[in-house]
Amino acid sequence: MALENLRPAAGSTHKTKRVGRGQGSGMGKTATRGNKGQKSRTGYKRKRGFEGGQQPLQRRLPKVGFKSRVVKPYVINIEKVTKIADLDEITFETIRTVHKVQGSVQKIKLIGKGAKELASKIKDENITTSGK
Repeated sequence: MALENLRPAAGSTHKTKRVGRGQGSGMGKTATRGNKGQKSRTGYKRKRGFEGGQQPLQRRLPKVGFKSRVVKPYVINIEKVTKIADLDEITFETIRTVHKVQGSVQKIKLIGKGAKELASKIKDENITTSGK
């Protein structure tokens, strides 16, 4: 089908208003802008979202939509959960046997006195201890 045959339906389009083309057109002089004021001047442009001095909606609403990609570790104090120090090797499975940890937890950090000494028992790269 040739593109030149595609036309809008009869009566569905209107000629564009040509303003400021003389008094005889009915849209001369002020060119439909009214009399005086900021809006009647050339170069006037209202900022998007401007509400006449009232705080705009996008500034009144709280910021939403940021989710950090950095996974914060679940922290366990081994002074309070002493059974972890007694484990032969420390992995997610062995920690879950002695301490209740949610399934969504991806990293665990062991803190407290003696946490550094447990570094040799850790067999999972997602489990860390405090200190070097």
